[in-house]
Amino acid sequence: MTYSTLISVAQLRTLLASDQPPLLFDVSFDLAQPAAGAEQYQQEHLPGAVYAHLEYDLSAQPDDAPASGGRHPLPSRERFAQWLSAQGLGNNRQVVVYDRNGCAFAGRLWWMLQWAGHEAVAVLDGGLSAWKAAGEALESGPAQPPVPAAFRLEPSLRFLASVAQVLAALGQPEQTLIDARAPARYRGEVEPLDPVAGHIPGALNRPFTDNFAADGCFKPAALLRAEFEALLAGRDPASVVHHCGSGVTANPNVLAMEWAGLGKTTLFAGSWSEWCRDTGRPVARGAT
Repeated sequence: MTYSTLISVAQLRTLLASDQPPLLFDVSFDLAQPAAGAEQYQQEHLPGAVYAHLEYDLSAQPDDAPASGGRHPLPSRERFAQWLSAQGLGNNRQVVVYDRNGCAFAGRLWWMLQWAGHEAVAVLDGGLSAWKAAGEALESGPAQPPVPAAFRLEPSLRFLASVAQVLAALGQPEQTLIDARAPARYRGEVEPLDPVAGHIPGALNRPFTDNFAADGCFKPAALLRAEFEALLAGRDPASVVHHCGSGVTANPNVLAMEWAGLGKTTLFAGSWSEWCRDTGRPVARGAT
């Protein structure tokens, strides 16, 4: 069985005991302390998990041709495939990603793998907290050196919008923007990371944290569907383009809509951090 959205602790336990165990990635991170995620990984992680660093492994580096703009530009698909190969991932292997940050960062790797054409990738529902709450085993210390594999890029399974495409469709019915940032940042009342406060005109606000129940797991699919349909208010789900500050925390919204049965939607990976760098692009403030 292929898991391509969410996987529960019980399902992962079964997979790990099978003759074809998945490759696990810990994507824990802290935007304020970039070294913290790797340190937390060393303290405890799921058995056999590999650490993926948001800024080094999942973002473009100076010698790469980025696939998007913003504070965390996507690497080229070719560079990403090289990194996956070095981590021991082959095309026929299931991947499970998790973090200890409420899916804020695991969704990035989930999206990127599907962008690279790898369907068999799922987010551990509830992340490290759910695994620990179930009394499952953990490891500490550095990862074992991976045995390199040969990951082959396949046609992308995800939709990626550029800043030019978002601007060209601004205000048109074929594009519905959803901003995953916290309400105060969306309204432009505070802006701790980017040079301009506010949001893209016409964008709806759906903080990515709204997708989770009190236990840290995604809400039931039916509830998520009802919430997104209320937000869209008749707009076509296929028109949705998700964004956030730098294209990272928008991904839980992408995943939630798909889990809710609303289909695959588009990611504007450059997000607000790319949009606001050009003073010629319009900025809105307030609740709408």
